[in-house]
Amino acid sequence: MNSNMTKSIYYRIYMYLLFLFLLVLTSCTSKSESKAMEEVIVPVTSDDMFLKLNESQFTTSNMLLDTMKTHSFTQVIKSNGMFDVPPENYASISSYFGGTVTQIKLLPGVPVKKGQILFILENPEYIQLQQDYLEAKGQQEYLRTDFERQKILAQDKITSQKNYIKAESEYTVNQVKVESLAKKLLLMGINPQELDLQSLQSTINILSPINGFVSDVEITLGSFLNPSQTALTIVNPQHLHLELNIFEKDLSKVKVGQPIKFKIQEDQQEMYDAKVHLVNKSVDLENRTIGIHGHLSDENNTEKFSPGMYVEAEIETASESKPALPQEAVIEIDNKHFVLTLINSENGNYSFERKLVEIGASDDGYVEILNNQDFNKDTKFLTRGAFNLITD
Repeated sequence: MNSNMTKSIYYRIYMYLLFLFLLVLTSCTSKSESKAMEEVIVPVTSDDMFLKLNESQFTTSNMLLDTMKTHSFTQVIKSNGMFDVPPENYASISSYFGGTVTQIKLLPGVPVKKGQILFILENPEYIQLQQDYLEAKGQQEYLRTDFERQKILAQDKITSQKNYIKAESEYTVNQVKVESLAKKLLLMGINPQELDLQSLQSTINILSPINGFVSDVEITLGSFLNPSQTALTIVNPQHLHLELNIFEKDLSKVKVGQPIKFKIQEDQQEMYDAKVHLVNKSVDLENRTIGIHGHLSDENNTEKFSPGMYVEAEIETASESKPALPQEAVIEIDNKHFVLTLINSENGNYSFERKLVEIGASDDGYVEILNNQDFNKDTKFLTRGAFNLITD
C-alpha cells in the first residue's frame, strides 16, 4: 500500500468522524433549543394553589385581567303562551238564512276587505220573503186610509166604535208586519226601499264584516249552509298580542308595564320585546294559572308572527345590582367554584392564586359572587383563559 492510498483512507475516516461529531452536536443543540422554546403552561390542580405565567404565555393565550364589577341582575318569571288578536279582529262568518252555496272563490290565507262579497247563497224562500213584504206594503196604504176614515166616522158617531177599533187593529198589525219584513230583508242584504216586482232575487251576498285574511273555509260549492252554521273564519292580524300563563304563586310579582322577553319555536336564537299590558285576576281552577296580556314593543314585528303561534317568555319582575364576575372567570370543580386572582406581576411575569368563591344568580354572561367581601375592590381576576389553567 503506497503512502497516497494510506493518506486517502485516513482522510475518509477523519471526515466520517467529523460528520458524526457535528451530527451529535447539532442534535443536542436542537433539543436544548427546542426545550428552551417550549413553554408549557402547567394547570393548577386540586392540590396546587399558585400558578406562574410569563408574558408570552399570557399574550399567546389571549388572557385578560379585570376587577369585580357591579352587574344588574334581573329576576324573571318563566311563562308560555301564544299569539292572539282582540275579539273584534276575529269574525266567524255565517248567515241568518239557510241557502245553497252557488259561488265561493276563497282559500285559507286569501286577504279580504270589509264589505267584500265572500260567497253567494240561493234559496227560493228568499223570493217568498220579498213577496210577503211587497204585499204587506201594498196593503198598508189601503189600511191606513180605511183607519183614518173609520176614525172620522166614529168621531161623528156615524159608524160604531167596533168598526173603528177593527180598522185600527188591522192597520197596526200590517204596519208591524211591514217593519218586521223590512228588517229581515236588511239582514239579507236587500234594501226594502229599493225593492219592487222587477228586483226580486233568489240569491243573497254574504259580505265580510272586517278586513283580514281567510283562516278556515268550512263550505264548498253546492253545499247547503244552515242558519248560524259557520261558513268560514276571518282573522285580522293587526294588534297581535301575547296571551301568557303564569302560576298563581307568581301573581304578586307581576305588574303592568314590566318588560317581557320572548322567543318562538321556529327561531330559538332571537329574542323579542313586549310589555305587560293587563293582568287577569281570575285563576284557572284546572291548571292553577293566571293569564297575562302583553303588547309587542315593536309593532313592525307582527308580520313575523301569526295568531295561535306558541311562544316561550320571561317576565322581568325586578332588577338588583350585585358584585359579579364574567362566567368565564369562574370554573367549577367537583361542585365547587374557583377563580384565579393576581398576586404579582413583575418583569412580564404573572403570579396567580386559586380562590374558592360562592356564586349566586347568573344573567347575561355574568355570575353573582356571594362572598365578594373576601376580596379587595382592587383585586384583579383572570377573567379570560382561566378554564385552561384550572383542572381537577
